[in-house]
Amino acid sequence: MDLQGKIAVVTGGASGLGRATTEAFLAKGAKVVIFDLNEDAGNAAVAELGANCRFEKVNVADEASVQGAIANVLSAFGALHVAVNCAGIGSAMKTYGSKGPHSLEIFQKVIAVNLVGTFNVTRLAAEAMAKNDPVTEDGERGVIINTASVAAFDGQVGQVAYSASKGGVVGMTLPIARDLSTYGIRVNVIAPGIFNTPLMNAAPDAVKLPLVEMTQFPKRLGHPPEYGQLACQMVENGFFNGEVVRLDGSIRMAPR
Repeated sequence: MDLQGKIAVVTGGASGLGRATTEAFLAKGAKVVIFDLNEDAGNAAVAELGANCRFEKVNVADEASVQGAIANVLSAFGALHVAVNCAGIGSAMKTYGSKGPHSLEIFQKVIAVNLVGTFNVTRLAAEAMAKNDPVTEDGERGVIINTASVAAFDGQVGQVAYSASKGGVVGMTLPIARDLSTYGIRVNVIAPGIFNTPLMNAAPDAVKLPLVEMTQFPKRLGHPPEYGQLACQMVENGFFNGEVVRLDGSIRMAPR
């Protein structure tokens, strides 16, 4: 699918990997609507990125919130061609430790945002995409890209909730791709390693440097535009479907 003139939604698009994806899509000629809970960051991004970018305040885990935002996209642009799910949260807590068992409330919240929220946007975006006229000779109507993590495969101590949520994103990829194949909608997942996002920048060197050391080559944190570049490639390559791709400099995370 050629991104020129297409309509895209990026959750978590006001910062980090989502912001980089928004910028990459805009550079390809797409119109992008940022779905984010952070109203100040969302409005600031639109002010910086220009007329082809809009903002909707969205809670991805809330059905009505996503339904309303997608309705606004369709009202403004008449279609939705691409959805990228970057919104997510993390936690650091052991299954059981000196403070007792893992908080069930925190576990449920991480699952609600990262897994249920991703599925919520996926299913409602697919509903909109299925009504599109085909945009390629193969009959393609839409592309959905979800975000997992290398923690889905080698989660560290204290990452049980985060790893479970991202493992769920990985596990539902092929069934969703199969479900949506009838409608000409492709579904892929990017599983990033450790990226140079605002959240990671706030971490002390004692946290960042061991992660860089686990990365094989290049010996650094990932740059968010590298995520955006892969997202563009997943949209543009029509045979890219049902895949989970690690983007991680060959990191394999140690237990700690």
